[in-house]
Amino acid sequence: MAFQMMAVLILLAFYGCYFLKMKSQRQKGIQTDQIGKGKAGFAKYIEITMKVATYIVPAAEVVSIAMNQTIFSTAVRVTGACIAVIGLSVFIISVITMRDSWRAGVSNTDRTELVTKGIYQISRNPAFLGFDLVYIGMICMFFNWPLLFVSIWAMVMFHLQIRNVEEVFLLEAFGEAYLNYKNKVCRYIGRKGKYGHKNK
Repeated sequence: MAFQMMAVLILLAFYGCYFLKMKSQRQKGIQTDQIGKGKAGFAKYIEITMKVATYIVPAAEVVSIAMNQTIFSTAVRVTGACIAVIGLSVFIISVITMRDSWRAGVSNTDRTELVTKGIYQISRNPAFLGFDLVYIGMICMFFNWPLLFVSIWAMVMFHLQIRNVEEVFLLEAFGEAYLNYKNKVCRYIGRKGKYGHKNK
């Protein structure tokens, strides 16, 4: 029961942050959800598939929480809860730091800023990192094969979105400034040395 209550609170806080941010931006005339809009070809396929995955995963998580079954020990479940809380914190901090430049998906028309401060000094994609950590935490807490499958599927789609849509857009939008940032900060976590790989 304790794991179930904690998981429910984590999901409520996580998706509450997501939808409250969307509501706040809507009141300012900002369309937050840009997933699949103004895209074509592979980029559109990635974004639409990613969106479907992000609806299926929380549904699978809710079912898994209700079932409250796992093959893992209590220690693993506690570790999973900690990972999920870290993921929640990372996501909330990333959304707050991004301010009104935050979007779900990529907008080819909105004028946004290249945010490189705060948590973005150690991760180029902390919101996606937050998603991944919450998903991993839930798997550790309520492991079952369907949950594992859909979570991995969603995380793969996040990665494809980053590499094939967002990084392409950011390079086109911000040019040298983004290249300099990309060469200093890792895609998920960490900073690069002077001679860090430029494609990571």
